[in-house]
Amino acid sequence: MHKYFILLWLISMYSFVASAQTKDTLKNNVMQLSDSIIHKSKDTTASKPIKKPKKERVYSPDSTHSPHKAVMRSLMIPGWGQIYNRQYWKVPVIYAGLGTLGYFLVTNQQLYNEFLQLSIYRQRGIIPTKGQSYYNEYNYYTNVQSQAIYDVKDYYRRNRDVTILLTFGAWGINCIEAYVSAKFINAYTVDDNLSMKVAPSLINRQVYAFSNNSPYIPGLKITFTLK
Repeated sequence: MHKYFILLWLISMYSFVASAQTKDTLKNNVMQLSDSIIHKSKDTTASKPIKKPKKERVYSPDSTHSPHKAVMRSLMIPGWGQIYNRQYWKVPVIYAGLGTLGYFLVTNQQLYNEFLQLSIYRQRGIIPTKGQSYYNEYNYYTNVQSQAIYDVKDYYRRNRDVTILLTFGAWGINCIEAYVSAKFINAYTVDDNLSMKVAPSLINRQVYAFSNNSPYIPGLKITFTLK
């Protein structure tokens, strides 16, 4: 009888131990599977970088800022439209360009007047006396052929005319720039997508402007890139 009790006790103890081991094994497997899923999800998330949304250009017009006023002010006085656009740094650039053109215009006009009068003296066979206009210049170019005097007169006349056209062109560009700035720069956000590159370059001279040194003149190349 005692043997049966001992046998039943051994069987029950064995079943309890086996059940405990099964629960521990199942618990370990579940924990390992859970860790594996967590690590895999982390690796998957890390391997796929999140793309940042691209910032779009936002249209935000300023109803109080008129492009018409900007262009009309620049048409009346160069640089006034840029002041109206609150872009004050452009005003010295505009007047530096117009001042340079004005200097060449006055210089070419003076030289044209000089050689025009000398050409009149040569054509009419007049020898100016002391006190008359360009008396010293006439004596200075006494040994120069008349055709050379005529050619130089035409050269300075052509330079004067080209300078006048460039001056009107610069004035017009000043007006267009004021209008564009008032229309777009005040209406759209400006971000890093707009870049500018400045590089040295060579510009071909015109045939009549060739010198003995080189047929090229140095210049600057400005490139704007909108990405």
